[in-house]
Amino acid sequence: MEYNTSRSQLLMPEYGRNVQKMIEFLATIEDREKRLRNAEVIIELMGTLNPHLKQIEDYKHKLWDHLYQMTGFNLEVDSPYPPPTPEVVFKKPEVLPYPKKTLAHKHLGKNLEELLELAMASADPEKKQGLTQAVGYYMKLAYGNWHKEPVHDDMIKNELKEISHGTLQYETGGYKIQYDTNRPAFKQKNSGPNSNNPNNRNFKGASGNSANQRQNNFRDNNSAGGGNAASGGSGYNQKFKNKYKNKNKQQ
Repeated sequence: MEYNTSRSQLLMPEYGRNVQKMIEFLATIEDREKRLRNAEVIIELMGTLNPHLKQIEDYKHKLWDHLYQMTGFNLEVDSPYPPPTPEVVFKKPEVLPYPKKTLAHKHLGKNLEELLELAMASADPEKKQGLTQAVGYYMKLAYGNWHKEPVHDDMIKNELKEISHGTLQYETGGYKIQYDTNRPAFKQKNSGPNSNNPNNRNFKGASGNSANQRQNNFRDNNSAGGGNAASGGSGYNQKFKNKYKNKNKQQ
């Protein structure tokens, strides 16, 4: 029995052990043309086992790179693409430079701070005032989302003046955020005693078509199968009387 500890290292598990064995056998073929034909067959098999690679542009180039990588970059074959090198394949990406700037007002976020800088640097008075009002509206919205209660315009005005070092003046009395805390209770439609609600079937004061229908059903049941004494129905009681009369006659 062959165990994984005695096998060669599986370089690319997504292709499986059988593909790797084929590639190891490919390196032992001496005929160069035959080796190329077998390599092309293995490339087709690798594309079939991983169909998602076909969505990549020029996916055949990637499959050939994987083929070279699974042979330890020692495959000698006339491939349509230049053979890759370990330095290119295993090259580490460059470290991304992260911003090291600290925010003075973290509760407002970086975007609002950039908008504040844009408003303070604006030379157009109308544009500057429009940006100031937009910043004030956003501050009111952010305060309401966090605290779940309305905020006074004077508070936003003072805070914006403090943040901008007195360069931005927020005009109060603009857009107001409404908080509807007293919502009317939900009223169910057709909930009266005279409605067609199935829950009102046993209501004492029910009237209308439903009440009349119940009375008709009750009257029909008594007359048809209940053996009503007044009408001489053909129920169980009538059969019992006939049987009793016949028995007396026989005696």
